[in-house]
Amino acid sequence: MASTTTADVKPRKVIVTIAPTGGMASKAQNPNLPTQPEEIADDVAACVAAGASVAAIHARRPEDDLATCRAEVYGAINEAVRERTDVVINISTGGGISGDMIKENERGELRIDFTERLRGLEAPHVEMATFDAESFVITAGGREIVNLSTPAQCDELAARMTELGIKPEWEVMSTAHIRQDFTRLITAGFDAQPYWVNVVLGLDRGFQGALPYTPRILHQMVDELPAGAELCVSAVAANQLPAITHAVLLGGHVRVGLEDNLYYRRGELATNVQLVERAVRLIRDLGHEVATPEEARQILGLKSLAPAASTS
Repeated sequence: MASTTTADVKPRKVIVTIAPTGGMASKAQNPNLPTQPEEIADDVAACVAAGASVAAIHARRPEDDLATCRAEVYGAINEAVRERTDVVINISTGGGISGDMIKENERGELRIDFTERLRGLEAPHVEMATFDAESFVITAGGREIVNLSTPAQCDELAARMTELGIKPEWEVMSTAHIRQDFTRLITAGFDAQPYWVNVVLGLDRGFQGALPYTPRILHQMVDELPAGAELCVSAVAANQLPAITHAVLLGGHVRVGLEDNLYYRRGELATNVQLVERAVRLIRDLGHEVATPEEARQILGLKSLAPAASTS
């Protein structure tokens, strides 16, 4: 049997997304977690220097570090990030499970407020935004929190993102998430190829309807992706390293960061830069190279930030 080496692999550019903060973890769990604008911006800039090209940004309230989608908070983060780097800015429309995001209805149910989810889209420098076109229940801290995304709400969010020129990052956690409103919305023209699809695995213990990471499950989900999709994979905790390795082997891109994984290895808290550096080593060891932010924009079909070349 002939051996296969990295010389047999056709090199390509791989996007590394850094998700530095998220909407769930706290500094009490990992003091390296950046939560306020200047520290998020410093961390993102260091991650870009290490090889990241997209930043998946969550916002936290200045008064207590709890989750928010306030446009002014996202604005402060985005301005600070853009002062330091040309990274692709991708904000969250999920927000998180605390702070401004949670409302209690008349029956005592806790819900992630849909109106709050829309607010960050008004911030400056937003190029992309996450789009969870599905409903699920999150169990965390002994509470059940409903994240409701009805078809009508999905239409509203998609229309607003289209109006603002913001490209969706479609977050999917099961094959049903691919087959249902994601497919319906792209068929309706709310996004153009390439469709950026982030397959999120390993949330099954806390998110009703989510799937664990196994090679078979990831293969099944990739098989369901429509033509024109660009695959990104993110996975939680110890799933992160095997899942991103698998993603690169499948021709996809990767997401790492403290949003998804607080540890570098068992018992050792991570930094965002460490997680990016490991992903970059992996990509290069598999015969590929990491995309720069401008190369990521080309792959994603986004407008360039580089000044137009003079024709004189």
